[in-house]
Amino acid sequence: MTPEVEAFAEAIREAEKLIAHPPFEISEQDLAEGYDYLAGSIRSSLQMAFDYDLEHPVLINPTHQYARQGLDNPDAVYFNAYLDAGASYLVSGVRGTTTDLSFQIMDGTYSAEGSPNTVAAFDDRELDVADDGSFEWRFGPELGFGKGATLIVREVYDDWSTEERGRLRIQRLDTAGKPRPAATPERVAKRYGVAAKMLVGRINTWFAFPQWFTYKEPVNTLTVPTSTPGGLASQFSSLGHYDLGPDEAMVVTVPVCDAAPYQAIQIGSRWYISTDYEHHQTSLTRAQSQADPDGKLRYVISERNPGIANWLETCGHPQGVMMLRWQRLARDLTADDGPSVEVVAFGDVSAHLPYAEDNRVTPEEYTARIAARQVGIARRMIS
Repeated sequence: MTPEVEAFAEAIREAEKLIAHPPFEISEQDLAEGYDYLAGSIRSSLQMAFDYDLEHPVLINPTHQYARQGLDNPDAVYFNAYLDAGASYLVSGVRGTTTDLSFQIMDGTYSAEGSPNTVAAFDDRELDVADDGSFEWRFGPELGFGKGATLIVREVYDDWSTEERGRLRIQRLDTAGKPRPAATPERVAKRYGVAAKMLVGRINTWFAFPQWFTYKEPVNTLTVPTSTPGGLASQFSSLGHYDLGPDEAMVVTVPVCDAAPYQAIQIGSRWYISTDYEHHQTSLTRAQSQADPDGKLRYVISERNPGIANWLETCGHPQGVMMLRWQRLARDLTADDGPSVEVVAFGDVSAHLPYAEDNRVTPEEYTARIAARQVGIARRMIS
């Protein structure tokens, strides 16, 4: 075993210790999910290290239902590419029908020490998109990004059942047409070393990140909508964490926001990752939600099924994190656009839903909702 491969093996051992002894109490289920999280992190770290190519960059999909991180958005398909300071690039493609398509250049990557600076962040409204959906974006040193910069592209769905992904590619202009060099032992060894650093760094980063923003807030509250920390210029979010007893539920009420074509809510585990959004209703977009006649969206977060459309399943997690997102905004949001929260006895949920009878779903209807989620994920996810 080469020293670099041994370094990666040692990184796996170190990451396993971090998962087995996280900075919070864990149940048997949490530990099992932690090891699943570890497997996805190993996979993603190898992918990012071995697909890494500054001379001929590609758009890598490192975050999905089998490799979760950073309270990943169940409605987003993520793509990353590494950039070389001083080089010029062409991003081109055909716009799909997703509700949002956004671009962000970060001068580095997230780490346990903090978030990198955002060099550019915008959505496709700033691009010249032709009638056939095609577009081009050229950029380079004029943006001022340095060594280690990363391009992040997000395609975000509101309606999983009808919206379609587009086609995207990136090309470094000064290396176009030049063959990629043959693999060398030194080059491959270096990538194992990069993967080792990525793996341990990824685990430590997402232990630290929620402490800076989410867990500093009082439990069972959600913040006023603000520009997402380290995120997109066109996205606002509301953050929080919950702690619910077996006979408790949380009712989250938020106005329908006409200024945001994309509006959604999700809950996640203490690993700061999404929970199973494919086979359980742990997230809802506005298209998936039922709005009440007064223009409000009312969600119930609980372990037990309250028999309403807008139930968010905690899936065996009495503690977890919450996030609401608004994207493609036409204006900044205020406190009036944000959520209110009530923790109530599970048996009293209906009394806190003014249109409870209109919100009812039968077990058969709920099964159909889950089936639709499974089909929606199969239609769009890549891994």
